Parts: sequence; structure tokens; C-alpha cells
Amino acid sequence: MKFDVVIIGAGAAGLFCAIEAGKRGRKVLVLEHNAQVGRKILISGGGRCNFTNKDVRPENFISQNPHFCKSALARYTPQDFIELVKKHRIKFYEKKLGQLFCQESSRQIVEMLLEECRQAKVEIRTDCSVKIVNKNELFETETNQGKFTSESLVIATGGLSFPKMGATDFGYKIARQFGLKIVETRPALVPLVFAGDLQGFKRLAGVSVDANVSCGKQAFRESILFTHRGLSGPAILQISNYGQNKKAVSIDLLPERDALEILQSNHENRQLLDNFLSQFLPNRFTEIFAELQFANKPVAQLSKTEVEKTAKKLNNWQVLFDGTEGYDKAEVTLGGVSTDELSSQTMESKRVKNLYFVGEVVDVTGWLGGYNFQWAWSSGFAAGQFV
Repeated sequence: MKFDVVIIGAGAAGLFCAIEAGKRGRKVLVLEHNAQVGRKILISGGGRCNFTNKDVRPENFISQNPHFCKSALARYTPQDFIELVKKHRIKFYEKKLGQLFCQESSRQIVEMLLEECRQAKVEIRTDCSVKIVNKNELFETETNQGKFTSESLVIATGGLSFPKMGATDFGYKIARQFGLKIVETRPALVPLVFAGDLQGFKRLAGVSVDANVSCGKQAFRESILFTHRGLSGPAILQISNYGQNKKAVSIDLLPERDALEILQSNHENRQLLDNFLSQFLPNRFTEIFAELQFANKPVAQLSKTEVEKTAKKLNNWQVLFDGTEGYDKAEVTLGGVSTDELSSQTMESKRVKNLYFVGEVVDVTGWLGGYNFQWAWSSGFAAGQFV
């Protein structure tokens, strides 16, 4: 069975590439090993799909080549995708920080993509596992549903996050088969696990605190969430892309407040430290934080050294982590097919003519908040103009 384009992977990037190629009159086949398409789209954003962010800039992405994403992002913008969503009369809202979500269900985004595929005459096969890919004059893709030949082959298989949803290393294997470099992969946007001396904080599981979390030059002001193993929440997921490999993460528990000034100006207060701090932070947190980090005595009895130590912990708590909760809990995968190997204009391999890589399988990883979906749309669009 001969096609102009075979796309392996019916996620966000693969479907979007198929739509664009189909609009150009290309005969397109999409192969998906799961029983349904867009499984990660369906579970994203708590079932409401944070489909893009109004404020997308290259600085919101991590890659060994920070300039690589610029071309695709400029040619297919968040506004372009918003217009498509509006065309399909999908109601959406802005949650915070430019994040856009479906008002009803993420299923609407999948249905929109499938409708666009139908209009572009794209053929989709689910429960279709690829066994072998070869290239002679054409690409030959052998599957459990037969062999397909094509002039162009697009790898849109995603990364390693959410293996329960069918994630595999297939895309990286194909890249290596054709001699392409892979940037080392690791879980990203992922909860972090406390180092040994912080085990006592596990009692705070379920407690959320507004904080400013930083590592090196990167900082995020959002909530942190204590878990049974360590920390999660938006600020932690964001910093996990930067703060692994035994680097200390700095947590300001009183952002925009000077803890030293607060304690010094209340030096006669007879409340216990945990009770005093509970006007700024959750009760359960102050109780355990005071117990584990300080002598929990009246503020008025704190020595100058104790006041300074307490203030430093509140505005600059240095936390070490033993690692992450792994790909099972990671939103995305950091690393992937090296951008050195691909054209930033077309997503085509520089080594192998007509072989393309789009979406998460590429070494471009966005922040939390709709950026990874925008990369999927933009990179899929870019390849779709050329396959």
C-alpha cells in the first residue's frame, strides 16, 4: 500500500502534521499503536487540555540549541491555533499566566483534530504496531496490519513520559537506526523526591504553599505541594527541568515579604513561633516546619542568631532532592533527537532525505502551561508544509 506520507504516532504533533500535509493534497497515513488517538491530549490539563499559552516565547523552551524552535513557533503561533479552536466553536478560558483550557473537555480538541483529518482525507489506523522501518528508494514500514511504502516518513512518537499511556522509546530507536544523534533523555515537569534528611516533611502530604522556587538563574512563582515522597505542584514541576543532578533548590516560602524584618518588628510577640507564622502560612506547615527546623518557642524568646536562621529558612530554604518520581509521573521528556540533526525550517533530517521528526521526540521541551502543545502544533505544521 503506497502513500505519499506515513506518520508514526497519532498524538498532537502527528495529527497536526497529517492535517497540513493532507491539505496540500498529499496522500497521508497515520499509524497509532494504541486503540485510540490522542491519549495524552485526553488526560492533559485535568481532562480539559491546556492546549496553548497566549504568551509563547523561545525562552519558554529548553534545548541544546535554544534558537532551534524559533522558526516553527513564528510560522504557527498560539493565535493561529486559537483561531482553529474558535472555528470549531470550542469554548475555552484563560486560567492564569496565559494558559488556555477547554471549558468542557479535552475530547473536543481530539474531535477537532479528527474532523480536520477527515476534511484533509487523512487515513488513520489504530492498534497498528510498527515492527520494522527500512529505506530503499522509498520508506518501507512493516506493521501488524501489513507493509506500507511512502516517499516521506514522519516520526511523531513522543517521549518516554506516561508509559502506561503507551509511551515507548520507538522514536529514538528509529533515529539511531538512521545514524542520528540523541541528546540524553530524562523525566521533565516531574515531582521531586526528598533527600534523606527531609523525610519528616512527608507528614505534610497534601499541603500547598505559595512560593518562589529557584535554581541558578531560573525562578518560578507558583504553588508547591508536599507529597508522600517529596514535593510537586506547578513551581516544582517547572524547576525540575533545571534543578536535578543534586543541585540545591531554593524555596522562598514568603515571596515578596522580608522574614527578617517581620520577626525583628515583632520581637516582643509572646506567641509560639508556629502560631505566629500561621498568619502567613498554613497551620500544618508552620507546626511541622517549626518542629523540624527550629526551636518552637515564643518569638520574644528567640535569640538574634535564631531570628536570622529562621528568617533565612523562610526566605531561602535550601532543599536537596534524591531524584524524581520518574517517567510514570513526568509530564514530558527532556532531551531527544538532537536539533543538530534537523532543519529548523522543515523538521527534516539533514542526513536522511524525507525523514522528519516532530513534537516531543525532538530535543525541545516546553515549560508547564501549554507550551509543549504549542511546540507540537508548530513543529507538526512546519513539517506538514514540506512532507
